[in-house]
Amino acid sequence: MIDTHVHLSFPDFTGPGAPGVDATLAEAAAHGVDGVITISTTVPDALRALEIARAHPRVWCSAGVHPLYSDEGPHDWAALAHLAAQDRCVAWGELGLDKHYAEPAQAIQLKVLEEQLATIVRARRAGVVKPVILHCREAFADLIPILRASGLPGDGFIFHCFTGGPAEMRMVLDLGALVSFTGVLTYKNAGAVREAAAMCPIDRVQVETDGPFLPPEPHRSARPCKPWMASLTARTLAQCLGVDTPTLEARLNETTERFFGVPAGALAQTRSKAVRP
Repeated sequence: MIDTHVHLSFPDFTGPGAPGVDATLAEAAAHGVDGVITISTTVPDALRALEIARAHPRVWCSAGVHPLYSDEGPHDWAALAHLAAQDRCVAWGELGLDKHYAEPAQAIQLKVLEEQLATIVRARRAGVVKPVILHCREAFADLIPILRASGLPGDGFIFHCFTGGPAEMRMVLDLGALVSFTGVLTYKNAGAVREAAAMCPIDRVQVETDGPFLPPEPHRSARPCKPWMASLTARTLAQCLGVDTPTLEARLNETTERFFGVPAGALAQTRSKAVRP
């Protein structure tokens, strides 16, 4: 399996005193996490993510403006579209809405979201067809109608770091989207998240860390959350879905290749590289 959502460009991984990308990936491979998708939060961050992906064959990236960075404009949508069109970039995002914090204001978030969705629609018409990674915190009722109105296909969205309950999960599944789970799934107080996870078809789930944030149990107090920890979340998700972990991991890989367009055989290839001395 791979960690489908981590922020390798953050200082926790690449800053002074940090382990660095190579060490982080080697540690992940030792735990069966064969690669990662490093997710961007701004246009400059998308460029950094692309540079990391180009330098490491086991890394892919995304291009997008996170709603909590929406007030750091102006945003160069043409530059973002150029980055999204690159081969190592496998998705747009993360983008969406966040109502947990008072800032940035919802008006700013909505404006940036609408501009970003319009950029994706234009790129799609020009032949750049890639899935969309969504950040949705306490905003399902607001975000989903906007997504429907965009005209983008529902099965091209993935709601990352799902922390809602069964009602929110029903909204997401009715849209046709995929759902991704972080270490939150393992927390003792996340019973509603586990109940929601049990509703998911096995071919519509993914596992991520959202590193450096949200480490799973029993490492909840650790920082940073590292890509190898996706393997722990996968075990809990397998329990929620009533399957064994190897079965889930195989289905995760199938969905990762189908949804993110990772070239066929790439995951197997990275496994073989990971076990070389």
